[in-house]
Amino acid sequence: MSVKIPRLVIAGLSGDSGKTIVSLSLVSVLKKRRLSVSAFKKGPDYIDSAWLAMAAGSACRNLDTYMVEPESVLRTFVHNASGSEISVIEGNRGIFDGKDLDGTHSTAGLAKLLQAPVVLVINATKATRTIAAVINGCISFDPDVRIAGVILNKVAGKRHQKIITESIEKYCRIPVLGVIPKLGVDDTLIPGRHLGLVTPSEFEAEDSLSDRLAEIGDKYLDIDRLLEIASSAVEHEAAPVSDEKNVPSDVRIGYFRDSIFTFYYPENLEALERNGAELVPISATDDRHLPEIDGLYIGGGFPETQAGRLVENRDMLESVRVAARDGMPVYAECGGLIYLSRSITWNDTNYPMAGVFDIDLKMSKKPAGHGYSEMEIDRPNPFFETGAVIRGHEFHYSSPAKITKKTESCMSVRTGVGVGSGRDGLIYKNSLAAFIHIHADGVKGWAPAFVKQALEFKKNCGDLTTGNLRAAV
Repeated sequence: MSVKIPRLVIAGLSGDSGKTIVSLSLVSVLKKRRLSVSAFKKGPDYIDSAWLAMAAGSACRNLDTYMVEPESVLRTFVHNASGSEISVIEGNRGIFDGKDLDGTHSTAGLAKLLQAPVVLVINATKATRTIAAVINGCISFDPDVRIAGVILNKVAGKRHQKIITESIEKYCRIPVLGVIPKLGVDDTLIPGRHLGLVTPSEFEAEDSLSDRLAEIGDKYLDIDRLLEIASSAVEHEAAPVSDEKNVPSDVRIGYFRDSIFTFYYPENLEALERNGAELVPISATDDRHLPEIDGLYIGGGFPETQAGRLVENRDMLESVRVAARDGMPVYAECGGLIYLSRSITWNDTNYPMAGVFDIDLKMSKKPAGHGYSEMEIDRPNPFFETGAVIRGHEFHYSSPAKITKKTESCMSVRTGVGVGSGRDGLIYKNSLAAFIHIHADGVKGWAPAFVKQALEFKKNCGDLTTGNLRAAV
């Protein structure tokens, strides 16, 4: 069955072109006009997608053909976009930037997979007619990518705007769909830091920001023409929706969900629920002990910036350490690895963590690992089959300051950095911590294995629950 899905890919010539502000402003003004909007982010990303989810009022799905097979990516898009009046897909980096010389896994490649028109966001600083030449280069570089219009960012004034607009319309024959003046968006509208923007959970002026974003969209973007272009996208064949049902397994898996730990792909949590787990949100700072759970998932985030708050809640750190010691399955990614380490040094201050793994970490000023990663599972562990190859991504400024030789790992690094020395995936009993972030749609065995381990822990421990563990702390 064919389905009509109005859609736009918001792309740029590079990072920091203004794609995120344009995408957020577009989604915000569309919501203000009472249109139903589905938001998507190209590539591996937690922060931009969290902002898009805030603006859209619903989960933002990541679309990445490296971590997840293209057919599955397309199904995810069609399933989650169907029923909305428009879908906005924010690209990443430059439109043709991919993993290799052929631009594999680029924003352009995703646009072709989705058969979506592309709107280019161009930083117009100190350029006029040259911008038209650059756009023509993009149009001819891959004729299968439909570049349908341009939004100019950081335009100096009316004369600057006139020359660029007329040049684009004359030489490129595509419309200018928005003009954002140089001072039209305050660079501190959404504060940044070492991993990019701050997260919405740490931002205190959400209501005023939403109003400001909608104002930017209403004032500087040609919303009617953007809607027209989105509606011109070809119809999609509706992919069959999986008829998988939740299989109750009577296990409870907790996960840290607070202002510190926010990096979770929706599909990862949904996969655990689909395999029968009841998810229990936990605050690493406000809850004093683990509740009655049979497993623990600690995603990524910024434990280093709020390490003092984590240290203040020593009861929770100890509760997690005891649970791991007694065999509870614990899966941790990046920020979760920091939490399970012995300590983290940040801004010349050392903060003791849970101490599940005998590793001390330090934060650097430059990324220690950044980009796609691929791991081979070469040792037994609770979550992955030995011999399997998994794909994911990493973005961390932390690296080992000290690690004992007795610390075991289960992943050999094929691509990326991991913990270092060609290894990732620290293991201790039923706990595993790695710098690699995975996507459940691309590593389908992870969620069933996690639930299975939680069920075995529950059966084998009998009366040994986290409630009783608290008495041992």
